[in-house]
Amino acid sequence: MLTRRTLGLATAALALAAGLSSGAALAQQKTVVEFWHGLPQPLGGQLEEVVKGFNASQDKVQVNPSFKGSYPETMQAAIAAFRAGNAPHIVQMFEVGTATMLAAGPAVKPVHQLMQETGATVDPKAYIPAVSGYYSSKDGKMMALPFNSSTNIMFYNKDAFQKAGLDPNKAPATWPELIGAAKALKAAGIACPFTTSWPTWAQFEQLGAIHDTPFASQANGFGGLNAELKINAPLYVKHVQTLVDMQKEGTFRYGGRDNKPDGLFPSGECAIIHASSGLRSRIAKEATFAWGAAPLPYWPDQIKGEPKNGIIGGAAFWVMTAPKRTPAEYKAVSEFFTYLAKPEIDAKWHMDTGYVPVTFKGFELAKAEGFYEKNPGADVPAKQLTRTPTTENTMGLRLGNLPEIRNIIQEELEKAFQGQPVQQSLDTAVQRGNVVLRNFERANKN
Repeated sequence: MLTRRTLGLATAALALAAGLSSGAALAQQKTVVEFWHGLPQPLGGQLEEVVKGFNASQDKVQVNPSFKGSYPETMQAAIAAFRAGNAPHIVQMFEVGTATMLAAGPAVKPVHQLMQETGATVDPKAYIPAVSGYYSSKDGKMMALPFNSSTNIMFYNKDAFQKAGLDPNKAPATWPELIGAAKALKAAGIACPFTTSWPTWAQFEQLGAIHDTPFASQANGFGGLNAELKINAPLYVKHVQTLVDMQKEGTFRYGGRDNKPDGLFPSGECAIIHASSGLRSRIAKEATFAWGAAPLPYWPDQIKGEPKNGIIGGAAFWVMTAPKRTPAEYKAVSEFFTYLAKPEIDAKWHMDTGYVPVTFKGFELAKAEGFYEKNPGADVPAKQLTRTPTTENTMGLRLGNLPEIRNIIQEELEKAFQGQPVQQSLDTAVQRGNVVLRNFERANKN
């Protein structure tokens, strides 16, 4: 016999079950998209805020962001997940992993194909060519969605310039001007006039692009897997010899590999640094001196006309496949990408993080909001990336196992700084790097 108490409990249980069922039904109505990224805090948190904004903007798709460690760790996790048949819908991949992702074949669904299949639109022409070109096929089809992009620029200490009798509002535009400024800084008692972060990115990859000189054959790898390194050409030999000579005279300091030298500038130790444009936020927080930002310098005698556009760093979003993935899931991914491609999303991300705007309209929106007036020099990266139309030498690099090649170049560069002839060092870097390229070619040739 049912008592009033048991009847009440039964009613409550039914109500709870109905509520849970309704909640489950609501959740089932949303298409879930798994998104793996490689941005640590605080940038990772800012990226996840962008995702929250998309989720709140509509009620049909739920994107679940997950931090999977560093970019290489994220790539390895995504490849392992694909082999297991449960790859994420989207993975964020750093720019030097582009060739690896393209070689993944059926593991990746190109963005242009995704958009065609789902009827969505992301216009490649809306993107800065130096950005879209890096993630496009040779015939201009978008393979991944550009998002967080940076480039390499020059930061300089205005207080140190003033102390050395240099114009604090005029950065060196050419290498002869930089060499002259470094000598003046040394004479004024500055122990470290000039250094560079990311030696391979700044002093080889960017150097080649700015001077429209191949870093590798086959359009820097865009033309095929049979590319060979070209960094023992006269431009690179001249440039590295200059760095070696500057080190000997005390006007240049080699601060280490990758971004290890970053702290030498905001601390005030070095007066000039070539570094990622993303270093800007750290400089703004830590520097106790007046500073400026400017494009990378160029060699006037090695250039025809004006210096060309620089190339990007950062990452893009790649669409991955899985055996049981449905058209509805791909449609959900395309809706998320369409949201990310909006100029207002691009502009806000740029202004919040220091990454460059990847679309023309995103750049114009930031300008219209007065961002560059309030933050002088923040537009330098975008201007450097857009100052000329891209050529086959300025689209970027499409080389397999590029992280390994970068390490080889850094090893040989260090030998040059230790006294080995520059030509010998670069010849050896080419020889060793080509072995890596041939191994990649054999492993990925159809």
